Amino acid sequence: MPRYLLVAALGVCLMLLAGGCKGRQRRVAVQQTDEESGALSSVLYMADPKAAPQLLKGFHSVEGNAWRWTMGNFAVALKPPRNAAVRGATLRLKFAVPDAVISTTKKLTLSCSVNGTALQPETYTQAGDYEYTRDVDAKLLAADAVNVEFALDKFIPAGTLESRELGVIASSVAFEAK
Repeated sequence: MPRYLLVAALGVCLMLLAGGCKGRQRRVAVQQTDEESGALSSVLYMADPKAAPQLLKGFHSVEGNAWRWTMGNFAVALKPPRNAAVRGATLRLKFAVPDAVISTTKKLTLSCSVNGTALQPETYTQAGDYEYTRDVDAKLLAADAVNVEFALDKFIPAGTLESRELGVIASSVAFEAK
């Protein structure tokens, strides 16, 4: 038998054998994470680009890879933590009042509402880092998304120090499970 026919026959045999050996096939289930699916988060870090869709209004671009200036009124949408509709949650806004703001305004009061219900405001008279923390009643956390609106009674209007309206410097906002 000529050599080329032998090589061809051997090749055909190998292809037939390879086609018959399928082995076990495994199915792999791929699950999307909350971050990939676009689901809301309970914690927003201002430097995280994934947080942007939940910043509803009143935030400027990320600065220093860590924080954002706010305007006088700013709002976010947050996912309530697990069991928050039963136990309630704690709202935490981490922010700074810069020297430039407090020297202009002398003092400022931060107010907040969760789904339209006002929480206790807080007044600041010195520059520094702060955490606005309030307990949120369970009845306000029954939805999949909760609107949290903040308002400053005083802020720096656009055109005073720069072209933007300036409030406080926000680094994160979150609901924490109780």
